[in-house]
Amino acid sequence: MSAPVLTAIRLAADAAAWGRAGFSAGPEGMVVGHVALTFAAGDGGILDWALTDVHSAGVDGLPTRLGSPPAPGHAVHENGVTEIDHVVVATPSLARTRGCLEEAGIECRRVHEGETGTGQRRRLAFFRVGRPVLEVIEAPELETGAPAAFWGITFTTADIDQAAAVLGERLGRVKEAVQPGRHIATFRRNAGLGLPVALISPTLPR
Repeated sequence: MSAPVLTAIRLAADAAAWGRAGFSAGPEGMVVGHVALTFAAGDGGILDWALTDVHSAGVDGLPTRLGSPPAPGHAVHENGVTEIDHVVVATPSLARTRGCLEEAGIECRRVHEGETGTGQRRRLAFFRVGRPVLEVIEAPELETGAPAAFWGITFTTADIDQAAAVLGERLGRVKEAVQPGRHIATFRRNAGLGLPVALISPTLPR
């Protein structure tokens, strides 16, 4: 069985707000890298994702559809976004969620205790779902037995300083990321994106 690849994400979010945030977003959605993002009515958050080679309706509670690659094309985003860097999931039990992901064919690449973007110390696990990374954070404050839940998305932008200049007050301060040599900035709540969204500079060449 091939390793599952992320091909689509459905958001409970306002397409117009994403357009004002520099994304080439229309009512029908948008494409970032090799992932299609679509919009639906709702109170915010990620409604579900689509993965190739996964036939379960849920992976540890994460609503899941069988995915197919989006139509070929190269979308240009005013904020310089080129691809999804990582999708963040929170869980009360990292061991349980890891087991469910691995049962679905999504291999864990690394587990460690580190600092999240909010400055908290957490146990983290990292998986690959195609180009994007899936970052799973253990959040012990969640109710024991609660399912895993989508939390947010970080996008790679070609030039984060230029993105900050374009976006103005919609984007928070550019600061050093947890990943060495990279910089990150989080969209402010007034951007109206419906979920935590950040921009990060590209991975440094090795």
